[in-house]
Amino acid sequence: MSMRTGPRDRAWLASLGKVAAFVALGVLLSVYVVEYPQDGLVARLVTTHKILSLAGQHLGIVVVSCALAILTAIPAGVLLTRPALKQWAPRVVSLVNIGQTVPSLAVIALSVGLLGIGARTAIIAMWIYSLLPILNNTLVGLDEVDPAITEAAHGMGMTLGHVFLKVELPLALPMILAGIRTAVTINIGSAILAAFVGGGGLGNLIIAGNNISRSQVLVLGAALPVLMALSADAFFEMLEHRTRV
Repeated sequence: MSMRTGPRDRAWLASLGKVAAFVALGVLLSVYVVEYPQDGLVARLVTTHKILSLAGQHLGIVVVSCALAILTAIPAGVLLTRPALKQWAPRVVSLVNIGQTVPSLAVIALSVGLLGIGARTAIIAMWIYSLLPILNNTLVGLDEVDPAITEAAHGMGMTLGHVFLKVELPLALPMILAGIRTAVTINIGSAILAAFVGGGGLGNLIIAGNNISRSQVLVLGAALPVLMALSADAFFEMLEHRTRV
């Protein structure tokens, strides 16, 4: 008996294929530079352990900063869609928008003045920088839920908490995930700047490649975050396909 795949399954498989392809490209590029270095200096500078260490630092900054943004922006968005606080939504969005309009390098530079150098500074700066897309999408997703649906749920005897968890949140989830997707992809690129404040990450390869004038190191440092961002984008695209009602 043959199994048929619907449009949603095909879209999910296509997104999964993108993730696998981008990860494979990153691995192949890293292996190529390690196995066929430009010269002895590159061979000493770029090793498998070094790449894995810097990639781990890069992902750590992104994961922690985005987790903080999710834990901050989603509850704030939920509260600001409730009738008692809805009037405050434009003001809060305008305030958060300040962090997004300021260039990421400037945000990091200002954070250095307050927190000093290190990964913590980069994480705080990236957290501020990723609040807006998650907050905006949470507000839009919840506001676009049809009032007739929530009224019907109330008419069935559901409590406010059950209406939110079983009706509003599932309907708004694809939009919220789209905001998280935007924040994660932006942060993967912006986390390169962490290297300039001693925060580690793949930006160190870009700095090193520029300092020693080795294009191979420079290209590796620039390409890996790009492939990482494309992989994350395809991964969240896959999640969005799975959560659409």
